[in-house]
Amino acid sequence: MFGELSYEVEIDVPAGDAWELYSTLQLAKVVQEGLDMLEKFELVEGDGGVGTVLQLTLAPTPGGEEPMIYKEKFTKIDNEKRIKEAEVVEGGFLDLGFTFYRVCFEILEKEKDSCVVKLKIQYDVKEEAASNASLVTIKPLEGIASVTTSYLLKMKNANADAN
Repeated sequence: MFGELSYEVEIDVPAGDAWELYSTLQLAKVVQEGLDMLEKFELVEGDGGVGTVLQLTLAPTPGGEEPMIYKEKFTKIDNEKRIKEAEVVEGGFLDLGFTFYRVCFEILEKEKDSCVVKLKIQYDVKEEAASNASLVTIKPLEGIASVTTSYLLKMKNANADAN
């Protein structure tokens, strides 16, 4: 069973500035500092480019006993189209009957000083585990969008104050 969830946010910063954050390992650092859900991330392999593998540890959900630990691999980073994709390659949703789980980020230029950030989750789950599809939620993407928006606006204002 294939599914997809998406979320968009408009940010009053140039698309290039947003991409500078989303296309690099800085994204994980900003998310870790701003969201309680990401307890830690570790660089397992790579330098932030395609093929990079991160191990992420998510805080236990309310009522949950164990944190979710999984590895994700950057499978696409297109600097021209400003698209980044990461797929879970070990643990996490794969342990819950999913055969595929991918997060996509796309930065679209709206105007000179504004952009739209599109965030998307795509997944496929085995029929016998179809009830686990309800575990996929847009909330993490909303949290990422909120934290990164605040960070980007803070950096924009800091740069404006410095000039």
